[in-house]
Amino acid sequence: MDTETRFADVLPDTTTGHEGVVLGTAPLERSPLSVYNMANASDTDISVAEALSVQAPSVSAKAAVLLCADNGTVLYEKNADERLAIASITKIMTALLALEYAQTNDKAVVFTAAMQAEGSSMYLQVGDTLRLSELVKGLMMVSGNDAANAIALGIAGSAEAFAKQMNRKAQQIGMTNSHFVTPSGLDDEQHYSTAADMARLCAYAMRNEQFAAIVSQRRETVHYLVPENKTQVCVNHNRLLSLYDGCIGIKTGFTKKAGRTLTSCAERDGVRLVAVTLNDPDDWQDHQTLFDYGFSLTERTTVLRTSDCYTLPVVGGQADAVVVCPVRDVSLTRLKNRPDTMRLRCMMPHFIYAPVADSQTVGEVVIYYNGQPFASVPLRAETAVDVQKEEEPWKTMEK
Repeated sequence: MDTETRFADVLPDTTTGHEGVVLGTAPLERSPLSVYNMANASDTDISVAEALSVQAPSVSAKAAVLLCADNGTVLYEKNADERLAIASITKIMTALLALEYAQTNDKAVVFTAAMQAEGSSMYLQVGDTLRLSELVKGLMMVSGNDAANAIALGIAGSAEAFAKQMNRKAQQIGMTNSHFVTPSGLDDEQHYSTAADMARLCAYAMRNEQFAAIVSQRRETVHYLVPENKTQVCVNHNRLLSLYDGCIGIKTGFTKKAGRTLTSCAERDGVRLVAVTLNDPDDWQDHQTLFDYGFSLTERTTVLRTSDCYTLPVVGGQADAVVVCPVRDVSLTRLKNRPDTMRLRCMMPHFIYAPVADSQTVGEVVIYYNGQPFASVPLRAETAVDVQKEEEPWKTMEK
């Protein structure tokens, strides 16, 4: 995709009454098969493998999804919407809620007998006191069910009340086939999700910088408040951090009912992919196979740069015009060797009245990818323009 070769024309802006410049990339032509988007999937959709005439991988999982994290493009799916037990990958939601809560109140949680749990543990003792953010480390490194219960009761007072928060967050993310009952993922008939929903959750969670920083680590040191000065080194169960170049998280899981569940995220050359497998006896290998497949199909392309500037006429100013530029670069992940459509619409008035402040927002660029809005970036003035001072009458009088 040649992002430097552009065409431009003028279209009316029905919102503001002004005109906007529409920028696009000349070589790009629309293809209805260029993107298989999970949000719009149906039984009649064609897969990416079929669209690109490539061989899709085979995995052992009962259900699986490979997702482009930044645009929702599904590169591979198998029984993506089948409701299944998910085991400890549930803790992604628990950790996310804990970290979002801790942004305003990283409260100290005193461990009680009611928080004790069976299964995997960070071996908390009654009376141990840790902040929420420290509990998240134990939760995500060693999959501590005790840490999950401590977070749930510490935030909401009960597992039931916390489950309501989990389900509310799931709805916000768009997880339409999921229902949470426990903060740890221990088996319950009413606790389930799908590969598609878990991929959505992973992509969302990995945009949380604190969450992403924790799950990318091979080990974390947990700091206690009580006992004072106690620390605990927790080693991450996610072997993909060592096995696969570019893996940056996120979570393993297992129960007898769910089997082996695994979610992972990998990034290469700016392309970020999320893989999810449910009930997969060969998950480590399957995730590597899925990532190799996904990276072979995708590339990262810059579609807007801060150097893509425009000139905006100024009325009544000491300068006739001001240069306005996007405030940030925008890149997207696209399929290699596949025609697609991109449109950049610059929305700003024909002119602006002085004064113009330095860095004043004067418009925006809206980016459409394959007909769908992808990003909106403000346009700001590069310099200030003061009002033109009126000349004093006696200075213009003839002698």
